[in-house]
Amino acid sequence: MRKQNYTVEQIIVKLREAELHCRAGKTISEAVKSHGITENTYYRWRKEYGGMDTAG
Repeated sequence: MRKQNYTVEQIIVKLREAELHCRAGKTISEAVKSHGITENTYYRWRKEYGGMDTAG
């Protein structure tokens, strides 16, 4: 499987979408699978990019 490189903006969008799925009642595992990433990637991204915003 080829490694996908995401931009910072794409990562932030995926994190927000995953959190919205979790608020809707899905588990983290279900949410990240629907976005094509692993749980480890999700937690690593959240640690690194969690407080960022895509604006400006």
